[in-house]
Amino acid sequence: MDDFNWDRTNPFIIDAAVRSDRIDGYGHVSNHFYISWMTDCMFAHSAAVGLSDEICVELQRGMAVKDIKAELSGSAYKNDNLKIANWIVFNDGRLRASRAFQIINGGTGKTLVRAEMKFVCTNLVSGKPVKMPEIFRAKYCVESEKTKG
Repeated sequence: MDDFNWDRTNPFIIDAAVRSDRIDGYGHVSNHFYISWMTDCMFAHSAAVGLSDEICVELQRGMAVKDIKAELSGSAYKNDNLKIANWIVFNDGRLRASRAFQIINGGTGKTLVRAEMKFVCTNLVSGKPVKMPEIFRAKYCVESEKTKG
């Protein structure tokens, strides 16, 4: 299945194969792995737009998660192939930004998770909020519009 029903246009997507060590006592993926995969997607997207970990460390700036809201509407199981997508949906150009996430089962096309993470720009040395550098304003731009009402 190549054409997925993404909530927004132009997703940044990574793939994840569900291994047996991701399965909990109920026989499906343990919830914390969804957050882990979204985090992997977020870092991969940042690197793809030119904000690798190394660049952020050099700038002593990063976007720290302040809030996560997730709706889990389905389960993933061993050997499922997942598509994890994210979009920058807000950036005030000063301190705050947000990403939307969607996780789809690549075999069935069913959406399993929708989430939003809110971030604040942080000084990586002090841990305190700080105005985002120009490169963050430029690279973390809102590029996609919602495709569904």
